[in-house]
Amino acid sequence: MHEPVLLKEIVEFLRPNREDGVLVDATVGLGGHAEALLDRYPATELLAIDRDPRALKMARERLRKFGERVTFVQGRYEKLIDILKQSNISAISGLVADLGVSSMQLDDAIRGFSFRFDAPLDMRMSSEGTTAAELVNSLDERSLAKILRDYGEEPMARRIARAIVEARPVETTTQLAGIVRRVKKAKPHDIDPATLTFQALRIATNEELIGLDQFVTEAVEVLESGARIAVIAFHSLEDRIVKRALRRLEGECVCPPGLPVCRCGAKEVVRVLTRRPQTAAALEREKNPRSRSAKLRVAEKR
Repeated sequence: MHEPVLLKEIVEFLRPNREDGVLVDATVGLGGHAEALLDRYPATELLAIDRDPRALKMARERLRKFGERVTFVQGRYEKLIDILKQSNISAISGLVADLGVSSMQLDDAIRGFSFRFDAPLDMRMSSEGTTAAELVNSLDERSLAKILRDYGEEPMARRIARAIVEARPVETTTQLAGIVRRVKKAKPHDIDPATLTFQALRIATNEELIGLDQFVTEAVEVLESGARIAVIAFHSLEDRIVKRALRRLEGECVCPPGLPVCRCGAKEVVRVLTRRPQTAAALEREKNPRSRSAKLRVAEKR
C-alpha cells in the first residue's frame, strides 16, 4: 500500500475547525492523506481533487468505504475556486495539497517520468497537453536552457541544452538521460546527473509552478475562520513560492525598499504555524525515501 509522506503531521495539523466541516485534498493521489483524515474526523466530508484520472480511479477504490462523505473531481488544484463553485461549496474547514509527482507516477514506466525505465518521454500527469518529448524537440537552445536553469536549478543548463538540440530527435527517457550524462559526469555519492534535467522538464510539461501562489491565496480566501491550509513541497522552487505566499498573507510588506509608506496593502489574514517547515522523522525517511525531501508548511486563518 502506498505510504503518504508526513501522514501523522497532516492528520494532527489539519484538524477541522468544526466537526461537520468540509475538508479538501487538492492533490488526492492514491488517497492516503484523505483516508487518514476521514478516519480521524468521522463527521467531516471531503472533496478529493486530482488531475490524473488513473490516480483518481485508485483513490475512489481506496475511499469507497466512506460512501457519500467523499466527492471526487478530476481537475487541477489551481482551479480550486471553480471546482468549489461547481460542487456548491462556499467555504471549507481545511485543505491539504501534496505537490509534485507521486510515487505511483514515477514507478509507472510508460509515463516517462523516470530515467530508471526506458520509456517514451511523456511526463504528463494527465493525458492532455504537451509532452516532454515535444518540448525538447521543438524549443530552441536558449529556451530549453532557461527551463533547465529556472526549474531544475541546473548549473550546466546551457551545455546540456546544446547537447539535446544536437542529438534531436530525443524520444525516450534513456536517450535523454544518456545525453545529460555525457555532458555532466557522475560524482561519487551524488545524485544522478540527469536528475535536475528530468525535474525541470517535468515541471515545465505540467506547468507545476504556474498559479501556485494564486492557489495558496485563493485557498486561504475560502477557508473558514480557524481553518488550516497544509502544503507539502518536494523541491526548493515549490517550497519558496508557498513560503512567500504564506508570509505575504501573514501581513509581511512586499513593497520595494525605500517607499516611505506601505502601498501593497499587506494584511494579516493567517497565522503561520510552521516557522520552519516540518520534515519527516528519521524513521519515516528510512522507510520511505521520498519523504526525505518533503517540506510541510501550515497556516491557520484568522
